[in-house]
Amino acid sequence: MIGKRLKKIRATVDPRKVYSLAEAVALVKQNAIAKFDETIEIAINLNIDAQKTDQNVRGIAQLPHGNGKVYRVAVFATGAQADEAVAAGADLVGSDDLVEAIQRGELNFDRCVATPDMMALVGRVAKILGPRGLMPSPKAGTVSANVAAAVTAVKGGQVEFRTEKGGIIHVGVGKASFDEQRLNENIQFLVACIQKERPAAAKGNFIKKMTLSSTMGAGVAFSL
Repeated sequence: MIGKRLKKIRATVDPRKVYSLAEAVALVKQNAIAKFDETIEIAINLNIDAQKTDQNVRGIAQLPHGNGKVYRVAVFATGAQADEAVAAGADLVGSDDLVEAIQRGELNFDRCVATPDMMALVGRVAKILGPRGLMPSPKAGTVSANVAAAVTAVKGGQVEFRTEKGGIIHVGVGKASFDEQRLNENIQFLVACIQKERPAAAKGNFIKKMTLSSTMGAGVAFSL
């Protein structure tokens, strides 16, 4: 059953209209009236066959203004690289001890970074990290010999995007407390990054539909 608050919000959105980006951002911010700072999320429906691996879309975007989330970062590294990770602000740094903690179910982090020489070790917990989207990946910039830069990027608002079932990408692009300009710029930058990852096999219009919403709000269809 839809509550009165959501009914009121939905009444402000014309489901038949495709809004401009500026209109969508203003409307979503207006309707983000929860008692917490709601996340603003974009859903992009791509014109691909998500069942075919050569049409999967995945990449990273360093949002100009971050996404407002504070990430806890775990790093697999040793020696000087471990020290660099700590200095860059990593929350957890280790090797065998970090593997053991993960095997015990201690997943007190949101993103995971590893140096290339640690990937064989990380492989021991791949079945735990993988399903949770935490497995370090060169494509996502989380397997790197420059761990300080990788940690700084993640902490600074780097987001990973990938197609889910049905060829849809969901990404948080900011918070309701962000001003409209910052949200506009984050969204435009993200869409440009996704466009660059267009598979060669994709035909016609790459983006079929884009919708913007807040955590507790209604979706607003828009175009750039």
